[in-house]
Amino acid sequence: MNHRLLPFYFFACILLTNCTTKEVKQVPPNIIVILADDLGYGDVGAYNPESKIKTPFLDQLASEGMRFTDAHTTSAVCTPTRYALLTGRYNWRTRLKEGVLTGKSKALIPADRTTLGSMLQRSGYETAFIGKWHLGMDWGLKEGEIFVEGGWNPEDYDQLDFSKPIANGPGTRGFDYSLALPASLDIAPYVYVENNQLTNIPTKVTIDEGEYSWWREGPTSD
Repeated sequence: MNHRLLPFYFFACILLTNCTTKEVKQVPPNIIVILADDLGYGDVGAYNPESKIKTPFLDQLASEGMRFTDAHTTSAVCTPTRYALLTGRYNWRTRLKEGVLTGKSKALIPADRTTLGSMLQRSGYETAFIGKWHLGMDWGLKEGEIFVEGGWNPEDYDQLDFSKPIANGPGTRGFDYSLALPASLDIAPYVYVENNQLTNIPTKVTIDEGEYSWWREGPTSD
């Protein structure tokens, strides 16, 4: 045997030996997406050591995971930003051409549209959504199909039956579990929707304008 080939021969034997060992099954990583309103790039300590806000847990996530330093949004407000993040599509490819949805708007994401959640479900992930949805959900109606979507008029909510489960919310858009606010904290109805059902039925409509002047009037649960 040519002794000059021994190192290569030995290396090849190692490779062949490793190929015959039992393959170690890789566990897919946990994925956490946090979308925060009014959070500046420099507010998180991992990106700005001089930040005046202490963010130790976010800093730990950044140090143990993957960091991105070049990201852009197609809109500066809630609904279109959420749509683009969940679908990977430009937000203006929907019926919503400006502004945001209301708390009683119909679902913006079609049932056949792939979302980040549904894509991960197909890959074997268990998925959950917690927080502000603000992408529309179809409420149960007291009777008929007449429904006023736009505006903030409290009387519009008289058409809704809050005891019925909602349709076309997070639970049918890729999330196994969901605990959602229909819209922003200042947009009625002020309820939590857990897995397509309200946790509490609204018991009042009027809001104390003296204490909560920034809230819009509408149904509110305890």
